[in-house]
Amino acid sequence: MRDTRAHATIVTGMSSTPRVEFYFDVSCPYAYLAHERIAEACQRHGADLEWKPILLGGLFRSVRGDDGPMASLPASKARMNLLDLARWAEHLDVPLTIPPTHPQRSVLAMRAILASGDIPRAARALYRAYWVDGLAVTDEAVVRRVLYAAGLDGAACVRGAKEQAVKDELHARTSEAAEVGAFGVPTFVVHRPGHEPVFEFGQDRIAFVEELLREVSPPRLDFYFDYSSPFAYLGATQVEAVAARHGAVLSYRPFLLGGLFRAIGTPDVPLFAMPPPKQRFMNDDMFRWAKRHGVPLRFPSRFPMNTVAALRMTLSVAEVERGPLVSALFRAFWVDDCDISDDGVLARIANDAGLDGKALVAETQRPEVKASLREATVAAERLGVCGAPCFHVLTQQIPEGALFWGQDRLVLVERVLDGWRPRSG
Repeated sequence: MRDTRAHATIVTGMSSTPRVEFYFDVSCPYAYLAHERIAEACQRHGADLEWKPILLGGLFRSVRGDDGPMASLPASKARMNLLDLARWAEHLDVPLTIPPTHPQRSVLAMRAILASGDIPRAARALYRAYWVDGLAVTDEAVVRRVLYAAGLDGAACVRGAKEQAVKDELHARTSEAAEVGAFGVPTFVVHRPGHEPVFEFGQDRIAFVEELLREVSPPRLDFYFDYSSPFAYLGATQVEAVAARHGAVLSYRPFLLGGLFRAIGTPDVPLFAMPPPKQRFMNDDMFRWAKRHGVPLRFPSRFPMNTVAALRMTLSVAEVERGPLVSALFRAFWVDDCDISDDGVLARIANDAGLDGKALVAETQRPEVKASLREATVAAERLGVCGAPCFHVLTQQIPEGALFWGQDRLVLVERVLDGWRPRSG
C-alpha cells in the first residue's frame, strides 16, 4: 500500500509558493466542471494544487444531518439545476452527459483514487468515466478498467480501496473538509504566503481564486519548444537561468512544430525553403549564438528529426520534473547526434535523467498521451506561437501575458520579467 499523502500534492515550488486545496467527489457535476480549470488556474499562477478526495454524502451528513439538498429540491429548482449544468458545460466547452444512474455512490471510486498513488490522474480518469462515458463507477470491473486505461494499476487500486487504512484516510479527509467550513464541492481553500487562508465554494468562483493567486503570484515564464529546432536548443540552455534570475516560475511547453507549421501555413522545414544566402547566414548564426552562450552545438546527421515520441515522453512526465529530461533530450540530439526517434535511445536518455525510461516509452503509446500532444499543439497555435522557441511571460504588469519568438529575444523577456510593459503590447 502506497503512502497516499505523499502523492496528494503536485509540488511546483518551495513553501513560499501559494497553494490551493481542492476538495472534490467524482459524483458532483460541478466539481467535474471545476477539476481541470482549477488545475489550469494554479498552473497559470505558479500555485501548488492539492487534490483532496472526500465523500460528499459523508460531508452532507456531517454538516446538514441528511444526505444532501437534492432530495428535497422543488421540481422547478431541480429543472433549473439541470439547465444550469448544461449551460455551464456549453459555455466552458466541456463534455457533460448526466448518466441515467446518477447519483451514483462514489465510495469505491473515491477510495480507489486515494489508493492509486496518483490522485490527479485517477481522479481525471474517473471523472471522465462518470460524466463523459456514463460508466458505473460503483462496479469494481469498471473502476479497474478505467484506471488501467489511465496507466495505473487498476487491480491494485481496487484492492487498496478495501484496506482499512484507505477507508480511514477518506473518512479523515471528509472530516477535515467539514472542519475548514466546506458544505459541498467543489470547495477551494487558498493559502498565500503572509495571508490568512481564504475559502471559496463553487466552480463559478474559480475566477475569485485566480484573483487571490494573482495578488501573490510570481512572474511566469512558459517555454514553448520542439526538439527539432536548433534555436529552441539554444533557448533551452538559457531559459532556466533567466527564470532563476527573476524569480519566475518556469514551465516547459512541448508542442509539435510540424503540426503547428501545417496549421498556420509555414513550410515543414523553413530552413530548406530559405534562399541559399539566408540558409548560410542562419547556419552561421546558430553557431555564433552557441559560442556566445558557451554551449556545444553539433548539427545532427539526422535532420530533420521525427520528434513525436520525444515530445510525448516529455508530456507524460509531471511538469515540475520535465527540466532535466528536456535538457537531456536537447543535448542528445544537438550535441551527441542521437536518434531521438528510437525507443531504445529515448529509454536510455530518460534513465540517465533519473526517470523510468521503459515506462515512459510505453506512455508514448497511450491514447491520452497522444491526444495531449495534439492538444498542446492546438493550444500553442491559439496563443499565437509561430515557431520554436517561443516564450510567454506573465507578470503583475502584464497578467494577460506577452509572447516572444526566438531565443535571441530573451533580452526582451528579461526586461518584461523586470517589470517592463512594452507599449506595443
